[in-house]
Amino acid sequence: MSKVIAVFGAGTGLGLSVARRFGREGFRVALVARRKERLDALVARLADEGVEAAAFPADLSDPARVPALVDAIRDHFGRIDVVEYGPIGADQAFTPATRLDAATLERISRVLLLTPVEVFRAVLPEMTERGDGALLMTTGYSAVQGVPHLSGPGPVMSAARNYVYSLNGELAGTGIYAGTLTIAALITGSESAEAATTDEFEMPDTGVEFPVVHPDELAGHYWDMYTRRDRVEQAHPVELTP
Repeated sequence: MSKVIAVFGAGTGLGLSVARRFGREGFRVALVARRKERLDALVARLADEGVEAAAFPADLSDPARVPALVDAIRDHFGRIDVVEYGPIGADQAFTPATRLDAATLERISRVLLLTPVEVFRAVLPEMTERGDGALLMTTGYSAVQGVPHLSGPGPVMSAARNYVYSLNGELAGTGIYAGTLTIAALITGSESAEAATTDEFEMPDTGVEFPVVHPDELAGHYWDMYTRRDRVEQAHPVELTP
């Protein structure tokens, strides 16, 4: 039976590229995100490219729904071998640290910390039983380095990054890999990139210039991390890797 990757937060940017990259290696793909119509369109695009995929609409802001969601994916495909968790979209807007409040952190934490913990927890038993698997998480550069005016997701992703580091160490020697891809760039084709082109979007003056990257390049990083399993973290641009 061919392996399965579950892409959480699948969209037209990185999620689609990850699905394509792993699909080229024979993986079947579970696509998870809120909007069924967009997921169905992605499934159709992948099918045209010879990649078997299925859509699983879900609200990732509710960690209590994770067990049923994972069961649905497993019931459809029979297994889950790799998880890529990266629902970083336009709705996780940056907030200046001076205006950050507990309500904002609580909202962001559900998607970027609590739900991925529950997802990884739900798939670990079968990976442990097989002695093989991978847990991949996407974070932004503000998880590594605080940037003025770009708080909000950063503190939460920093906690998630810390969690992945702990997982990687605890899973050493088990055949299960945990790693994080830290992105300091604007991803072409993503919802965030689309939002940046609208009149309503105004990027704060941070003094930091972020490059633009094609999501296929990032998906290549993920495939390399999955196959080599020789580092906890990969950054893009690569010179930023801690």
